[in-house]
Amino acid sequence: MSAEQQAPAVVPFARPPIRKTVLVRRPREIVFDSFVDTIAQWWPVTPFSSGGDRIVAVTFERALGGRIYETWDDGSHREWGIVIDWVPPERFTMTWNVTAISTDVDLTFTAVADELTRVDLVHRGWERLSEAELGEDCALPGGYRGGSFDKGWTIILDRFVDHLEGTDPRKGPQDA
Repeated sequence: MSAEQQAPAVVPFARPPIRKTVLVRRPREIVFDSFVDTIAQWWPVTPFSSGGDRIVAVTFERALGGRIYETWDDGSHREWGIVIDWVPPERFTMTWNVTAISTDVDLTFTAVADELTRVDLVHRGWERLSEAELGEDCALPGGYRGGSFDKGWTIILDRFVDHLEGTDPRKGPQDA
């Protein structure tokens, strides 16, 4: 077989998506609603935000085209992303505007049993970033190439699970 007749070589995907999965011992609707509606209660804003201690609110607008943003004590806003797919309580996709160039975060909520939900996160779109941008520090040092986004999503999702399984998800911490 000549070189022209050989099948093209498979090129490995150099910038694979980050994939995370957690199980939550709550019904799917509660898990979905809690992720969106109580994000300000469980999201670890230090270090996973721009404002840190200056944040007074985190808002998730529940609609296609809705914004996810933090509000600072001086009234200014920092946008995290825009909802680009919205199918409650099954899934949503948002742009992730915290990176140098927008990437995408998909979250899918699957009922495994009446009181058990699997949450799958896929953070994709890394091919949009330059080599330099892939190495830039974010909340954790090392950027995408150094594994900081991978570690960060683990911390964030673990905090979400702790929030839901440690309190009544329909109440805020002040009501527990």
